[in-house]
Amino acid sequence: MKKTLYLLVLIISISCQKNTSKENIASHQHNNEFLWEAANIYFLLTDRFNNGDPTNDMNFSRTETTGKLRGFEGGDLKGITQKIKEGYFTDLGINAIWMSPIVEQIHGATDEGTGNTYGFHGYWTKDWTKIDPNFGSTDDLKELVEVAHKNNIRVLLDAVINHTGPVTEQDPVWPESWVRTAPQCKYNTYKNTVTCTLVENLPDIRTDSNEDVELPAHLIKKWKSEGRYDQEIRELNAYFKRTGNPRAPRFYIMKWLTDYITEFGIDGYRVDTVKHTEEYVWQEFKEDCDFAFETFKKNNPTKVLDDTNFYLVGEVYNYAISHGKAFDFGDKKVNYFDNAFNSLINFEIKWNAKQMKANSVFEMYDSILNTNLKGYGILNYMTSHDDGQPFDKERANPYQTANMLLLTPGTSQVYYGDESARSLRIEGTIGDATLRSKMNWNTIQSNEKTQKIVAHWQKLGQFRANHPAVGAGRHHLISNTNGLVFSRTRPLDKIVAGINLPKGLKEISVASVFEDGQKIRDFYSKQMVEVKEGKVRFSSDFDIVLLEKK
Repeated sequence: MKKTLYLLVLIISISCQKNTSKENIASHQHNNEFLWEAANIYFLLTDRFNNGDPTNDMNFSRTETTGKLRGFEGGDLKGITQKIKEGYFTDLGINAIWMSPIVEQIHGATDEGTGNTYGFHGYWTKDWTKIDPNFGSTDDLKELVEVAHKNNIRVLLDAVINHTGPVTEQDPVWPESWVRTAPQCKYNTYKNTVTCTLVENLPDIRTDSNEDVELPAHLIKKWKSEGRYDQEIRELNAYFKRTGNPRAPRFYIMKWLTDYITEFGIDGYRVDTVKHTEEYVWQEFKEDCDFAFETFKKNNPTKVLDDTNFYLVGEVYNYAISHGKAFDFGDKKVNYFDNAFNSLINFEIKWNAKQMKANSVFEMYDSILNTNLKGYGILNYMTSHDDGQPFDKERANPYQTANMLLLTPGTSQVYYGDESARSLRIEGTIGDATLRSKMNWNTIQSNEKTQKIVAHWQKLGQFRANHPAVGAGRHHLISNTNGLVFSRTRPLDKIVAGINLPKGLKEISVASVFEDGQKIRDFYSKQMVEVKEGKVRFSSDFDIVLLEKK
């Protein structure tokens, strides 16, 4: 009988701990300040994440045989919303989701030398004004944003202004007044990186033009057949009247992209191919985005999360945090931060994490973010959709990947499947297709080793989401012998963390952050400890501690 009662009490205790953990996560995320500089962003390919609606898997007769993983696989907006509702992102400590572009893609397939490919990735635009039916509908996007916001998760869409999709039999080239089809970029000067096509058969938008241009005939025909031509023209006329901008190609596209802000209330844009477009374009885009965001908040006061500004993060390929504000083209340096981007994607972190000791990485990032880049941010990643040299291509070190990504100062970007060691080597694929396999849900559900990896990412992610100091606080070394112990501090948020520590008994100095007598929790092992003589002493089976004031 005593044994039965003991087991019952134990079960209730464990259940209460789980519930308390969930409540604490929600409470912290709701009450703490949100900072893009400290956010934990989840990047997913919309088509590869989760299929929530099999009825939209085939559209526009996209039936040609493709290279492996180069066709549509069924992922959609409903699938993402489903996972938000299930708490998958909250459990990972994700407070923003970045989706690959969802606008309507070219209808045909094209062969880039890797077998036929469709625009499953979203970067081959046919019509900026419409969501591709393979991804879903306007109602689906509206629900996704609303559900995300109810769960304190922001939404980033992906903006492409540099180019249209490739030309196919089903997808005519845009008029010469809109695009150039030559020369192809050589990438060794500013001009031949910007005023050129990225690759063969990827028409380059004339973003340098200020000449008025008419809408392409094929787009007019399309809109009329869909019964929305008059509405689109009214909206364009209103935009150009309000802004006074010329009817140049880039301003049409800016209008179309900012409509997603005013209509759906998205919180930011990740911007594609930034260095292949004139830098003033992004300053103009920022102005339009900020105006659209303010318009949405004015029209929808009950749907506003807080007073956080609209977020723009740019992809300047091969930008590194050590560059500071200036990206060097060889013959010209360009500052993409001032009056344009809040943040740039940092292509350097994966090399820093391989080549430097952890504390050296942390100190370097803390220093730069509080000097050369003060007031701005960087987006760190270990894996991406088009980087063939990720930090851990073999997925041999998922714990180290998590530690270095989620504990390095700056904003973190989790690429879908990082948290579950989704394979990056898919037999039969060519090129970047190997990075873009379907999310490994079955492995997460059935494999114990994978579940332990996911649990590690969850604990680190939740701790990061609960404490903006992790990503945006000042870094201070406490000890670098027998493991690394450090603090991160902001005026209203202070933590102590340790990695690569001995398992078992731990004695950690915390006097610089916590006072004697304070009750401190190790978030990782879920233990409560008391500060005595400037230290905490406890035992855990882990080599990591995440200490917070209870």
